[in-house]
Amino acid sequence: MEQYFTNNPDLKSELRTIIYKYKGYTLTFYSDNGVFSKDKIDYGSNLLLETLFKHKNINNDNLNILDVGCGYGLLGISMAKILGAKATLCDVNRRALHLAKKNAEANSVSSLVQVLESNVYESITDIYDLIITNPPIRAGKEIVYNILDGARDYLKEDGELWMVIRKDQGAKSTLKHLEETYKCEVVEKSKGFYIIKAEKR
Repeated sequence: MEQYFTNNPDLKSELRTIIYKYKGYTLTFYSDNGVFSKDKIDYGSNLLLETLFKHKNINNDNLNILDVGCGYGLLGISMAKILGAKATLCDVNRRALHLAKKNAEANSVSSLVQVLESNVYESITDIYDLIITNPPIRAGKEIVYNILDGARDYLKEDGELWMVIRKDQGAKSTLKHLEETYKCEVVEKSKGFYIIKAEKR
């Protein structure tokens, strides 16, 4: 099976559109074979976004966000559109990155969104107020923990890492791991998904 965290230029393209709605906003996203949750917005990403929108001010144009493992750009682009935040999106999947650029244009946020090919933080040079991730669990614990642990080096002093993870995919052990280096809070739980906020300390 072709995984969404790998590159396969021979994979047949079957472009489709996905609609995301939040309050008065309607965003359109292009998706394709070979990217995560290609046919619909997954429950975890939706829960992470809605939880962030509850806790972050709308029209917060001072917010600087990094979306790690961005896929076709749902998280970062939605936050740029709805919060007015500046967002950097990174992934290793080139098809996902192509879609993310296309989706930034489609939702009129190209001026706020930067899209980078990056293996975790390899190409990242800035520091951020917020790092968000729906981590690629199937890529393995080592990569997931690299995303979580490495975030410290790319967060401002009062910066926050926000993530979503399912209980049956190791939410409790991941939380315990994060607590070794972050001040953590489970902000939301729903249908077996945990939204975790981790602050630098």
